[in-house]
Formats: sequence, structure tokens, C-alpha cells
Amino acid sequence: MQEGNLSLKTGIPGPLSAKYQEIKEKNISRGVSNLVPFLIKEGKGALVKDLDDNVYIDFSSGISTLNLGHSHPEIVEVIKKQAEKFSHTCFLVIMYESYIKLAEQLNKLAPGDFPKKAAFFNSGAEAVENAVKFARRFSKKNAIVSLECGFHGRTLLTMTLTSKVRPYKFGYGPFAPEIYKLPSPYCYRCRFGLTYPECNLACAYYLEKFFVTECPAENIAAIIVEPVQGEGGFIVPPPGYFKVIREICDKHNILLLADEIQTAFGRTGKMFALEHSGVAADLITVAKSIAGGLPLSGVIGRAEVMDAPDPGEIGGTYSGNPIACEAALKVLEIIEREDICTRSVDVGGEIVSRLRQMQERYSLIGDVRGVGAMVAMELVRDPKTKEPAPDETKMIVQECYKNGLITLSAGIFGNVIRLLVPLVITAEQLATGLDILEKAVAKVGSRVS
Repeated sequence: MQEGNLSLKTGIPGPLSAKYQEIKEKNISRGVSNLVPFLIKEGKGALVKDLDDNVYIDFSSGISTLNLGHSHPEIVEVIKKQAEKFSHTCFLVIMYESYIKLAEQLNKLAPGDFPKKAAFFNSGAEAVENAVKFARRFSKKNAIVSLECGFHGRTLLTMTLTSKVRPYKFGYGPFAPEIYKLPSPYCYRCRFGLTYPECNLACAYYLEKFFVTECPAENIAAIIVEPVQGEGGFIVPPPGYFKVIREICDKHNILLLADEIQTAFGRTGKMFALEHSGVAADLITVAKSIAGGLPLSGVIGRAEVMDAPDPGEIGGTYSGNPIACEAALKVLEIIEREDICTRSVDVGGEIVSRLRQMQERYSLIGDVRGVGAMVAMELVRDPKTKEPAPDETKMIVQECYKNGLITLSAGIFGNVIRLLVPLVITAEQLATGLDILEKAVAKVGSRVS
């Protein structure tokens, strides 16, 4: 596929995509849904071509898994080379260099001036599951605290840690025990009815009351947080929030676990999003963009915590696949060489500027928020009551893909449009995508004004 721009040749979906959609309905579980009604044939950078040769601009990045875009040529090359050597041994049986080198690099890059160790897995949920195992084994405590509006995966434990009931939890109980929920630092919809900075970070200091009303600190192994809540609606904690949480955790011997699965590797303008707060976590989970689209995840943490399990207690057959590890090493090289973090800040600044201009024109946009190129707008039917607008959100997503832009919804109420553009997107592609988005907002917004 030649590097170019948007090109729509058929209706959406085209005939070939429609044909495979019928086959999919007959052969794939109804629980596996799809955002768009077409099938990809090829992807390059920020562009996707479907089976009918329609070319779209991708503002989803595979849910922040392709920060360096589709099929980055350097990543493709290392994948080919490693596949020709060997594709699998199971690191627990025969070790290989790339796993060790990747652990060494990530330990150096992760925030925190203390010795670190790492371990690799396959998916984000698997990383979270293992991070909890490390925390419990080290602390000899069982309880885990997560934030309302948080998302940590779809396995039994991670689904329990997650707050959104539909579509992730409804009908799948009973859930894992010893999981407790803390109010999120959701400034736009503050649980305490306060406004920053006059609130004095009430949502963070509430943790001390939480120990009295919900779960004693003596029982808590770790608190898991997303530096920016992703699926929950790109909720950005106010300045100082994580410093307070860190201080309370230290005071009560509780580990701080940062879920950086969606936020790491340049997405927010830093290698790790928690760097914006000046706070270091005891454990960090990573996945998504770590390997340019290949399944790989990891846990990075304090050496003494990571060494708490005995040999043989951590791992899995496919964990830390050698092809994925090689891809991850190349990803880290490109991020540093191309100064992708600065690019993220620049791209995010352009997006925020456009969304704020749109917010002035359309009352449907209640809030614009984000960090770096992790940006979202929350849609409401009434700016004063902040009534969520989930139906309008779905309509905008559909209007976008019909006109050549792939974008995602999110949020506890399903009323957030989240933008996760590939950080290698061109200025022309970004401008064109934002134009399509604005036209969709204008069209849908006019129906509810």
C-alpha cells in the first residue's frame, strides 16, 4: 500500500467485507463484536486499507497498541529475521537473549531510583494477574484496591478489578474475593461535588477514611491505578493526586501498582505516564505498544518484590515470545531515536486545540481532556446537567468510519470519544481526520441542539 491519504471507493462496508461479515456471523461467537463493519487487507502508518480497497485514517492504533503505526518497516524486518531463526522455545526451558536484553532496558527506563527486575507474559490482563501475585507474595497480604472507572482486563481477577459492568462484568459473577473500590479522581464528575484545586485532593485523602469504612490497611497488598484511566474515559487525575496516594501507601506499607498498559511507550509524551507525576510505582504493568502489535506484556518492579516468588511460580508456555521480544527491542530503539515522546506532545497539542475549538461551537462536547496524544472528549446532552450522551457517541463513531475515519468510544457511560492516533501520523492525515470528526460532531450535534 502506497503511503497516501483517505480514499473511499465503495459504500461501507464494501461487497467483499459484507461477504465475510456474513461468514463471521455464522462461525464466530456472538460475544466477539466489531467496531467497524469492514475487514482490513493492509495497514501502513496511520492508514488502513480494507478488502474493497477503501483507505481509512486510523485514530484507534489498535487501542493504543500501534503507537508507531501499522507495519513499521523496521519492526517488520526484525520479526522476519527472528522468525527465520526460531519462533519458540519457552523461556522456562531454553533462554534467549532478547528476553534478557528487554528486561534490562525496561528496568533502566522505568521510573524509580531503585533496583528493578522484570518478567514477561502475553496480554495486559495476564500482566495484571501476575503483578497481583507478586504483590501478594511479597506483602503476605491479600486485599487489592482498584479505582472506580478503572479497566484492567477480562479474566476473572482483572474483570473484578474493572468497574464498568456492561459489557465486561454483567452475568459473569461470582467475582474474585478481596477486591475493593476507591472513588476515581474524575474531576468532571467529582464524587464529592468539589472543584479542583479548592477540593484539596479530597479523592486522594479519602483513602485514609477508606481504611476505616471499607478495608483496613493491614490487609491491603497493593493499590492498582492507571496514570490516565483509559477505558474509563481518559480520566486524568489532578496534579498532586499520585503524590498523596504514594505517601499514604508508604505510611501503611501498601504497594503502588501502576497499570501502564495503555499509557506507556510515548502515548502521553513520556515513556511512562506516571513520570508526569514525579512518583515511582513499586510495580508497573506494560503491554499494548510494547511490541508493535505482537502479543507481549510485562511486569517491571522493585527487585525485592519481583523476587518474592520461588523459582517456577511465575511464567507460562508462550510468555515473552522471542519474536515479540525482538520487536519490543526495536520499538524502544525507534522511540528514543525518533524522539517519539516529543512527537506525542506536539500531536496531542494539535488535537486538544482542535477539540477545544469544537467545544466552543458544539454544546454536545462537555469536556476535553488528556495528556500528550492520549486525548478524549466527553459528550453530554446538556452541559449544565452533564447528562451523558451515549447514543450520540455511537452515532459519531459510525459517521466517522462511513467517511473514512476509525475512532473509538469509551467511558463508564459510553459517552466519550477517545483519540489514540498513531504517533507517526502525518500532519495532513491528522488534519483530515479531525475535519471528519468535526463534521460528524456537527451533524449529530445538530440533532440534539
